[in-house]
Amino acid sequence: MIQIKNLTKKFDNHKSLDDINLNINIGDSIALMGANGAGKTTLVRSILGFYHTDNGSISIDGLDPIKDRVEVLQKISFVPQLPPPIKLNVYELLEYVSKSSGIEIKTIKQFANELKLNIDENIKKSFFSLSGGMKQKLLIAISLSKKSDIIIYDEPTANLDPKARDDFYRILKQNNDNKVLLFVTHRIEEVQNMTNRKIYMDMGKIVSDEITD
Repeated sequence: MIQIKNLTKKFDNHKSLDDINLNINIGDSIALMGANGAGKTTLVRSILGFYHTDNGSISIDGLDPIKDRVEVLQKISFVPQLPPPIKLNVYELLEYVSKSSGIEIKTIKQFANELKLNIDENIKKSFFSLSGGMKQKLLIAISLSKKSDIIIYDEPTANLDPKARDDFYRILKQNNDNKVLLFVTHRIEEVQNMTNRKIYMDMGKIVSDEITD
């Protein structure tokens, strides 16, 4: 599903990614770990096509994240650690997501409700004005509704209370068949029952890739 060969990315003279080789298959559920600056975020952004890399290649189901970015992003759901500064109200955001991704708004509302977020009560509020937890719940609900082949979560529970974290993992476990799940996390204890691989990065390299299932 995802093939990464000899991937290198530099920022000035610093190698954020240093000759990365990685294969990820359907059914893989991965905890991607490492200290700040290890290269995790750069790797994820390269998969999403945010960066032109200096060497090597990335293939997502045979597609190039740069040349075929629209098609690649249709296959991926991504929830960042920090919610983006979206300048839309909740209704406008749902309309945009529905039209661009073919998701029914009622499906998003169903997942949001399972996360204890009542969208109808907040439908006219700006996304920016929502609390951190509410933003995260809404983005997670959208990611689950999209039915993507690949779901990438960057510290997805950072803004969630313990009950909401439990709800998130319960719902995700019920909807993770035939997908790639990639968790960028410092909370391995949270995702260890959800993952079958642990990948550790340091100084732009993959230093361990352990099958745990």
